[in-house]
Amino acid sequence: MNDRCAAAGAAATERVAAVAAPQTAAAADPAPGSVRSVGAPDSVRAPRRAAALAPIALVVAGGLSVQFGASVAVLLMPRAGALGVVTLRLAAAALVMLVVCRPRLRGYSRADWGTVLAFGVAMAGMNTLFYQAVDRIPLGAAVTLEVLGPLALSVIASRRLINLVWAGLALGGVVLLSGGGFDRLDPVGAAYALGAGAMWATYIVFSARTGRRFPQADGLALSMAVAALLTLPLGVLESGSKLLVPSTLGLGVAVALLSSVLPYTLELMALRRLPAPTFAILMSLEPAIAATAGFLVLGQALAPTDALAIALVIGASMGAVRSQVRGTGVRDRT
Repeated sequence: MNDRCAAAGAAATERVAAVAAPQTAAAADPAPGSVRSVGAPDSVRAPRRAAALAPIALVVAGGLSVQFGASVAVLLMPRAGALGVVTLRLAAAALVMLVVCRPRLRGYSRADWGTVLAFGVAMAGMNTLFYQAVDRIPLGAAVTLEVLGPLALSVIASRRLINLVWAGLALGGVVLLSGGGFDRLDPVGAAYALGAGAMWATYIVFSARTGRRFPQADGLALSMAVAALLTLPLGVLESGSKLLVPSTLGLGVAVALLSSVLPYTLELMALRRLPAPTFAILMSLEPAIAATAGFLVLGQALAPTDALAIALVIGASMGAVRSQVRGTGVRDRT
């Protein structure tokens, strides 16, 4: 049990570290198979290429799991409502984390509990605002607007002039996505997505603090329980007894597994062999993955301008990560 808890904590912590400060983990030695040996025979190069691509495939699979989980959540909303889906996801995920981790409750200071509370509030706010957004605007557009939160955090933290260029590129993508005004998307849905992005940035900050104060994934489990308790009244008020319908409960558990448990496991496996800057760049592809999931599962087709807008935001995210790595003199060695 404790090993599983440690694995979940490592995956969550390293995921946040890669997005917020990718240069810190990039100083690690390159993974086996990540450096191509000069003059190696083809019989040796092929397995090494496969080994180098394996962790990348795991990250992409994790992104697919998250975004297809969000698509399932959208399908669940007519049954349980946006707030009901948030409640089901967080409650199921919290229950799994508490059972697996069995966090201790004694021996922590008031500041420790304050950090857990702040992390839980950020988690509840991020999920609530995001699901309110995807209830009103296409999934790809919602994730594109949401990812601006971590991008802004990265730009502010780096304090490099070049990142103003990436910020401008992302802003251009947002303007293009909105068609010059958010009335085309639904201004309320767009505002929810931007709010979710701000809460995502807050989530990153307090996740790092929680990881420093609590062993393994204890802090994550406790914070998720806080988030579930905060959203429970909202879900009950909106959906009531609908949340107890067996098929609705089953889909809620599926969303929790697809959006939390499975991606953390896949990302942990990938981060053992993949430098954090590469991981962060791959995470920048999530708007494109979300757009694909929205099209395949929900039938949400993208207009050419929407596709270009998503591409601009992805390019800005990749550029910000790359420039942050170069600014610290760290080379991405995959």
